[in-house]
Amino acid sequence: MSTQSKIEWTEQTWNPAVGCSKVSPGCANCYAEAMAKRLQAMRVNGYENGFALSLLPNRLVEPLKRAKPTIYFVNSMSDLFHEEIPDDYIRQVFDVIRRAPQHTFQVLTKRAERMATFFKDYDPPKNAWLGVTVEDQKYGVPRLDWLRQIPAHIRFVSVEPLLEDLGMLNLSGIHWVIVGGESGPKARPMLQEWVLNIKRQCDEQRSAFFFKQWGRWGVDGKKRAKKQNGRLLQGRTWNAVPAHAANVQKHG
Repeated sequence: MSTQSKIEWTEQTWNPAVGCSKVSPGCANCYAEAMAKRLQAMRVNGYENGFALSLLPNRLVEPLKRAKPTIYFVNSMSDLFHEEIPDDYIRQVFDVIRRAPQHTFQVLTKRAERMATFFKDYDPPKNAWLGVTVEDQKYGVPRLDWLRQIPAHIRFVSVEPLLEDLGMLNLSGIHWVIVGGESGPKARPMLQEWVLNIKRQCDEQRSAFFFKQWGRWGVDGKKRAKKQNGRLLQGRTWNAVPAHAANVQKHG
């Protein structure tokens, strides 16, 4: 089902599939896995299998029923390019996206190679923003090269959780960069210098910079609830979106 989201850079979530499996260090403390297990215990429809990959075709039409222009985060509880999701089902998801031009759909994956391969013979809809997660240098940064191959209207990067300094980045063709620290009791710390290194390169390479949160560890290196740590960086919030997509910036 589609639900209103507390994620700062989107409005609603739409999960035509749920469940996933770990592929890199950013997955270690997956929020979706913990949430899926809670929803399974609560006997919520769609989570009968917990965090095992499950296709939910009855949810495909949900965005078509909503007239109000909305920003959807697609598969917040899964990865649309998971190896167990057939290409045909992925095409069905993007066909729905194409049939709902009033909405904007944000698709984020850690399986960047498969996403790039899929779009070699399928043109992405203009209202689909395509992104990859970049959490470290070894696993995350190489995903940028795969993302650049895709002729998406908007290409974005979620640097969350940021687990180390990413060094020098090639952000050519990347329109939007979201940065955030990890939440949850086992969260790993994020240093301000790592964030500022990314922000500087966004400024230099003209990629919009969005700072989502500090997470469990504050700028002072102390562990506390993420709400207490907030999302101020150098005394202010950073909520930029791509210039040619500013008209779909989250309301509020």
